[in-house]
This record gives sequence, structure tokens and C-alpha cells, in this order.
Amino acid sequence: MKGKSFVIGVLRAVFIIGVAYIILQPLLTKLSSSFMTISDMFDQTVKWLPRTFTLQHYKDAWGFMNYPIAFRNTFSLTLAVSILQLASCTLVGYGLGRFKFKGGKIIFAMVIFTLIVPPQMLMVPMYLNFRYFDIYGLLPPPGLNLLNSVWPFILISITGVGLRNGLFIYIMRQFFRGMPKDLEDAAYVDGAGLLRTFLTIMLPSAVPGLVIVFLFAFVWQWNDYFYTTLFMGGQGKFLTHALDNIAVKAVEGRTDLLRTHYSSLISNTGMILFILPLLILFALMQRYFIESIERTGIIG
Repeated sequence: MKGKSFVIGVLRAVFIIGVAYIILQPLLTKLSSSFMTISDMFDQTVKWLPRTFTLQHYKDAWGFMNYPIAFRNTFSLTLAVSILQLASCTLVGYGLGRFKFKGGKIIFAMVIFTLIVPPQMLMVPMYLNFRYFDIYGLLPPPGLNLLNSVWPFILISITGVGLRNGLFIYIMRQFFRGMPKDLEDAAYVDGAGLLRTFLTIMLPSAVPGLVIVFLFAFVWQWNDYFYTTLFMGGQGKFLTHALDNIAVKAVEGRTDLLRTHYSSLISNTGMILFILPLLILFALMQRYFIESIERTGIIG
């Protein structure tokens, strides 16, 4: 019996290590190449560890991406959008999870339906809506031009129709739905109203779900390229745009035959700078993230 358990444990460890390698191998490759020189790329003996260690690529990528400004803009927008999405999706999820009303199931079905609708299908309507924003005809034509500003992000976030909001509403709805009814009943008996019950009883008990939604919203908005390009026209100084243009800037003015290899090294370095804040965030929030995943039950 012990021998069987040992074999199962070894097979499980081999499987986990294999999956981890498949996931981490692209990241490790980019990390390794970011410290290499061009000569290391042609050295057949160099695989993971560079023969000539250098930090010059990070200095170049830092300048090409205008990293401090791009990081500030991306972090500010991502944090604001994540907080607004968390607030709106929590309210909608609470209403769908704790109250029974006519049409509630239809609304929830429409929320789930948003998960399978490609955002590209809404690209033209959303662009025109914010280009000629008239608040359902209340403003005279041609309305307000909200493009190249943060207002489109704010409006779609506070109305619960932002990036991946269908998933966030689903998570919060399932979490609130699984909470005991006695919590609300006890608050109502003590004279608390709906708002006070939500803020003082239900919301503190929903911290695991709130952590999951905030982290998901933060990561997806940080990696977003579609909406930032649609609403900002690719002119905003965000990390996604900076990373998209880094290869072009790296070869500007270079006519040597090695410019393609240099561009590849700079692109890998830029990718490391792009995902580094997310890795730091996950390292700091790992324990809370895993605990929240388990308590929300989205893996069960």
C-alpha cells in the first residue's frame, strides 16, 4: 500500500513539474535572452545562461518604452478601472444572488451571454457611441467626443459592461448566493436596512470574492490592448502600446545586419519589464489569492 502511494506521489510530482515547465518555459526563455549579447545568440554552447552577462538591453528597453511615464499611466488607469469594476460587479452580483425578482434569470442569462460574445463584434458600436456621446439623445448633435480620454473606461466600468465584467458578476453572484440567509435575517431583526446590511454584514463576509475579482480585473486591464487602442487610438502612453512599438524603435537608425537579432533581444527584455509588476503583485498577494480561490469555490 505504501509502495502504491509512493508511485502515485512520484507520478503526480512528475506531472506537476511537466505542466509547470510548459507554462514557465516561455518566460524563462525571455528572461534568459534579456541578459544575453548578440554574440551569445550565435554561440551553440549557450542555452540558458549567457556567456557574456549584460544589463544594456534593460537600459535600452527602459528608454525605448519611456517606461516611467508608461508605467504611471498604465498603473493609474488599471487601478481606477479595477476599483470601479469591483464596485459595480459586486452590486450587480449581490442583487442577482440575494433577491428574487421577475426577469432576474433572464438578466443573469444575458450576463453569461456576454462571456461568449467577442469584443470585436462591439467594436464599431462602442467607438461610435463614445465618438458621438449624446446620453441617449439628451445632448445636441454631434454630442461629446470622449475618445482619447479615460471616460470610456470609467463609463463601461461603473455600468458593469467593461472588460470581463460578465465573469466578475458571475463570481460575486455565486459567492453571495452561497452565503447563509440567517446573516441577513439577523440584521433585519436588529433593524438594519438593505444598504446597512449589505455594507456591514454581507460585504465584509465577501472579502475572498472581492480579492479574486479585483486581481482578475487588475491583470486583465493591465494586459488589455483592444480597449486601450480602441478608445485611445494607440496614442496613449501605455505599456501595451510601448511594448508594441519597441521593436520598431530598436531598429530605427540601424543599418547593420544584426539589427533583427537586436530587435528580438529588446522585445524579450520589454516583455519582462511589462510583466514584472504583475509578478510582483502575485508574489505579494499569492496567499490571499489562493485562499480566495478556494473559498469562492470556482474550482469546485
